[in-house]
Amino acid sequence: MSKINIKHSINSFTELGRQLLAPDAVLTNLINNEQYHNAWFTPDSVAEAVKAIGNMLNTADLEAWFSKYDLENNKPAKKVGLILAGNIPLVGFHDVLCVISSGNKALIKASSQDARLIKAVLEKLVAIDPSFADSYSFVERLEGFDAVIATGSNNSSRYFDYYFGKVPNIIRKNRNSIAVLSGNETAEQLFDLGHDILDYFGLGCRNVSKVLVPEGYDFTFFFESIENHKAIINHHKYNNNYDYNKSIYLVNGDKHFDNGFLMVKEDDRLTSPLSVLFFGYYNDVADAENIITQNTENIQCVVSELPLQITNQIVTFGQSQQPALWDYADGVDTMEFLSNL
Repeated sequence: MSKINIKHSINSFTELGRQLLAPDAVLTNLINNEQYHNAWFTPDSVAEAVKAIGNMLNTADLEAWFSKYDLENNKPAKKVGLILAGNIPLVGFHDVLCVISSGNKALIKASSQDARLIKAVLEKLVAIDPSFADSYSFVERLEGFDAVIATGSNNSSRYFDYYFGKVPNIIRKNRNSIAVLSGNETAEQLFDLGHDILDYFGLGCRNVSKVLVPEGYDFTFFFESIENHKAIINHHKYNNNYDYNKSIYLVNGDKHFDNGFLMVKEDDRLTSPLSVLFFGYYNDVADAENIITQNTENIQCVVSELPLQITNQIVTFGQSQQPALWDYADGVDTMEFLSNL
């Protein structure tokens, strides 16, 4: 790795965070106009993603994060190929941050769904700290890399294994997040859970697609508590998914609950269609832990207030899409991987 000055980097990333929390006219324009390139990237969704990264890049967390790794050494910089996802705004930023902050160079293959935001944020960083100008480049095709971090589907991961198996790599597949309810949640907690389910229209791997509930759970209070999320149905693509899935359930006679913008259906699977939340029952906390453990490779994070003894990351209600610097995708420590190259 190239010689890095951690204190200097922390100052630069902190300033970037500050600027993301107070967007200037250029960034505000980008936030408002992304919807014309990707209909899922509404101004609210993009603003939420920008704000989440702004909150992530604070001095205290950056200091704690950097202190965990041995980065101030003179190893030569490695070229790390990054294949970024584009399911939600700026979803690939954390991988880029890890590569450039570890003193390596990022070769970025951005998703066509999210190519503009990541460039704009990195341009802001370079304006703050020109020393980062040579720490990344955007490429159409990955070549000359020493390592690869690739995010995609279960299908694309097989191709990634084939093409990148000979170099150090992190290859990510589909994951979903789940919630475990006790039945004693407050209206506020359930409203916050609505964010975990519906923010970014449910397109992220940290979005809750399934809830585990105690036997006999009544969804009436849940539906009442999330009612203020109902404006989501006004988005045409989300509404199309809702209408389509509703018609399938009605034609097939599939039992489900429906509040006019979200359907809840009992199902063993983790991955629900957009506009649908799957649920399953558990007997006691040990049973819930067992269900999670059996599916741990497919679960990104767990939203719950229960004292669960599991290896997956547990977050409180409303926090699934607010990861900290050390909340690594799939539980794989990206910085550890990079510092050992």
